[in-house]
Amino acid sequence: MDRLLGLLKVRVLRGVDLAIRDLRSSDPYVVLRLGRQKLKTRVIKRNLNPEWNEELTLSVEDPSLPVKLEVYDSDTFSFDDPMGNAEFSIQKFFEAVKINFEDIPDGSVIAKLLPSRQNCLAEESAIRLANGKVCQDMFLRLKNVECGEIELQLQWINIPKSDIPPTTKP
Repeated sequence: MDRLLGLLKVRVLRGVDLAIRDLRSSDPYVVLRLGRQKLKTRVIKRNLNPEWNEELTLSVEDPSLPVKLEVYDSDTFSFDDPMGNAEFSIQKFFEAVKINFEDIPDGSVIAKLLPSRQNCLAEESAIRLANGKVCQDMFLRLKNVECGEIELQLQWINIPKSDIPPTTKP
């Protein structure tokens, strides 16, 4: 069994220019997956630029796994329609968490990630220290859809060592 390394707080801020899946609009919600975990935001009715500002917390055991994000249009009488998907790596973010911050002033940028074919970033994303916590703001460009971006904010929550149950090795 893997051991819990910490918690990743993902604030799903908003969607921008999401795809139309109903007559003139959509009823979007976001699903986040990490390993076997699956969390979702509330549905926002008839809105292509929804503001969720909702916090979802994932347990991180393996930082090499990508966080997968899917956007759906909620439908009452049929299956929900896909409105695009994206994924992002938390490896650089996790590496930043392990740095000793004693000599780093609050607000400092620890690392910058640039958009590339290997990620879904729509623009440069900075990993920074804010109020003693490692944070990252990101805009993800949705794939497999005609348009749309999702704005997220990541924050790491350390788990005090005493709260972690000891792992038994055979």
